[in-house]
Amino acid sequence: MERDFSSLMRRRRSVRAYRDRPVARAEIEEICRLARMAPSGANLQPGHFHVLTGPPLRDVVAGLEAAIAAGLPEAPEYSWFPDPMPAALKARQRAAGHALYQELGIERRDLEGRRRQFRRNYAFFGAPVGVVVTIDRGMGKGGFMDLGMSLMAFLLAAEDRGLGATGIGALANYGPTVHRLLDLPDREMVVCGIALGWPDPDAPENGLRTAREDLPAFTSFRGF
Repeated sequence: MERDFSSLMRRRRSVRAYRDRPVARAEIEEICRLARMAPSGANLQPGHFHVLTGPPLRDVVAGLEAAIAAGLPEAPEYSWFPDPMPAALKARQRAAGHALYQELGIERRDLEGRRRQFRRNYAFFGAPVGVVVTIDRGMGKGGFMDLGMSLMAFLLAAEDRGLGATGIGALANYGPTVHRLLDLPDREMVVCGIALGWPDPDAPENGLRTAREDLPAFTSFRGF
């Protein structure tokens, strides 16, 4: 029988459609506590989770919708993708996007349908809980690595409880807007969002599994 952790890792996926069912605060608190157990250099434990539901979440979603409708330009505060994007990575990005749109029945030339689906990032995919993840601007680059381990722990803790979640890197595109909407301290930089809730089992996008590289593509062994 497969070990529990192996099973957890293999079944985790990005959930982009949710049931209309609240998540108890106690569940979220435990997920956040477990996420904080992730390792970090010098035990600095970088990052902050701003957990939203109900009116506060709706206010942020509405504020983002208004900013996008008004044509506010994107203003990310840090780089996510390489620029220019190498051809091999661009092909991987396109394949993942095509797989999602295919599950949703959005044709390749349906640009408006693709834009509409992408904008769902800024509505936290309709999840009952949205998390805005920030980091202190004074942290070094390694702090992002430590925060990433904490985010992975968050996602696995959610999966372990039968919840669904997905990271929302696109939220950083409008980081200053989110910063203003939540009246965050000046020292905090918006890194990403997380959608959290009970997965909709009938949503086709929730059945998507993106491919992963096989072992020889990303590992080397010496002395074995």
